[in-house]
Amino acid sequence: MHKRVTFNSRTLPYLLVAPQILITLLFFIWPALQAVGQSFHREDPFGLRTAFVWFDNYIRLFGDPFYYHSIQITLVFSLLVTLLSMGVALFLATMADRVIRGASGYKTLLIAPYAIAPVIAGVLWLFMFQPTIGIVAYMLDQLGYDWNYHVHGNEAMMLVILAAAWKQISYNFLFFLAGLQAIPKSLIEAAAIDGASPTRRFWTIIFPLLSPTTFFLLVVNIVYAFFDTFGIIDAVTSGGPGSPGATNILVYKVYSDGFVGLDLGGSSAQSVVLMIIVIALTVVQFRYIERRVHY
Repeated sequence: MHKRVTFNSRTLPYLLVAPQILITLLFFIWPALQAVGQSFHREDPFGLRTAFVWFDNYIRLFGDPFYYHSIQITLVFSLLVTLLSMGVALFLATMADRVIRGASGYKTLLIAPYAIAPVIAGVLWLFMFQPTIGIVAYMLDQLGYDWNYHVHGNEAMMLVILAAAWKQISYNFLFFLAGLQAIPKSLIEAAAIDGASPTRRFWTIIFPLLSPTTFFLLVVNIVYAFFDTFGIIDAVTSGGPGSPGATNILVYKVYSDGFVGLDLGGSSAQSVVLMIIVIALTVVQFRYIERRVHY
């Protein structure tokens, strides 16, 4: 039987949620509506004249082959960042759950990267992989590999994927560790007594019980890869190299076309399409993937 919370005053619940509703309206709903309205207009570069052009910005957008290239690399980038950050975080959380001596220090070191801003995380990896002064680039050169992410698009993509995944590992680690510590030890001990190997115990007991946490992190990490990696892209590659932009993901293309190219109408149309894509992916995850989650 669930205990229901009651309030003596009818206005108190509304006052408690009012700050969150106000923040949502000011920083999400209002900008989103402005972007939708601006996507139907075309402005001159100086912002002096505005013309209502109906769906011309969307027609021009979907006729641009560079935009489809940006969608493709965004999907690849988001998938790899999500899988890498969640996979490494789950492994580290599993190892940390077994540590007895020095556990606090071990967990603190793993959580520390989460406090680093995305731009700083990108710069750190930039210095390590810089072709002229980077230590990793030097080691690759000693092995006979000519590393230069300024020229090779695949290397630039790999670099921003590593930087973005490394930044997110700490966040995933926190939730995975909390989920592991919430699993009753008696279940694992019973499986060990029955002769189940550590690998079998993980896939048949631990991982299914972590499915709610995994599903939550899956949604969060995809949204992170689509939006919050802008600072890393800007600091490391600026959407390059190459003419289409080997790392010019959708969120960075919105910025480059709108604030650099001064195509505010086209940039607004891109932001609307990006929002629709992320919402559609989230709905698909809740509609199909959540069915496999055991609460």
